[in-house]
Amino acid sequence: MSSSSSAGDSRGVLYTVGAFICWGLFPLYWKPLHEVPALQILCHRIVWSALFVALVLTALRQWGDLRAALRQPRQLGIFALSSTVLSLNWLIYIWAVNAGHVVEASLGYFINPLVNVLLGRLVLSERLSRPQKLAVGLAAAGVAWLTFSAGALPWIALSLAATFGLYGLLRKMAPLPSLPGLALETFLMSPLALAALLWFEWNGQGAFGHADALRNGLLIGAGVVTAVPLLMFAAGARRLKLATVGLIQYIGPSIQLALGVMLYGEPFGADRALGFALIWSALALYSAVGARELWRGRRRQPA
Repeated sequence: MSSSSSAGDSRGVLYTVGAFICWGLFPLYWKPLHEVPALQILCHRIVWSALFVALVLTALRQWGDLRAALRQPRQLGIFALSSTVLSLNWLIYIWAVNAGHVVEASLGYFINPLVNVLLGRLVLSERLSRPQKLAVGLAAAGVAWLTFSAGALPWIALSLAATFGLYGLLRKMAPLPSLPGLALETFLMSPLALAALLWFEWNGQGAFGHADALRNGLLIGAGVVTAVPLLMFAAGARRLKLATVGLIQYIGPSIQLALGVMLYGEPFGADRALGFALIWSALALYSAVGARELWRGRRRQPA
């Protein structure tokens, strides 16, 4: 492997790890806003994200990709769907964190890679290898056990995994660079989000400007904390193999799980641990396949 390739890999790992650390720490950002309704937080996140990415697009002169997408009705339709799914994912996550379900939210992102595999099979007719089939089966057993032991379906985890998996599938159908893609999605969502914020304000339910400086600052900063990890991930992912990114992605939910149990004191008894263990076994199998493919790819590269 050449020194330039090695340096690119190192930067890619740093950027990607940094992105997943940021995502893992998200509960620390949303928790101080727990007195603000989740829907209002979502609307602020959309509006301030749109403003921030517009500034970044201008600074980086990347409006061309966005203008090209606006001239393609099919892409616009797909992005309208992806923005709706992304909004739902954000809303569920913010609500879950502030309602004391950080552990279950982390579960959603642990099982997301396996949901992606399942969606690939169901929607794109991709063939599953035997290890992948076994991994999906183990994850399903883990979810079934969690449902049985708790007496309720872990709907937060399943909803987060399903919406994020569907979002990834839609983005795959209408490829657009990360920043212009986020810009288009937030621009499409912004009119409704802004109208909702005005409605909240008109009815005396608005949070912004009626709270302390910290809360107002966190609502404004939601745009930055949304876009920055995404930019880091985009910069890192294009320097790395997909299998490497797949191994790094568990940093985020691992941090969330640790925060939920150790900082916020959410329950993690034996029944829940067994369900997670089955899912972690599935992920270990899934990751082992990815690591083997990565190792084979590295061995084929010339020195």
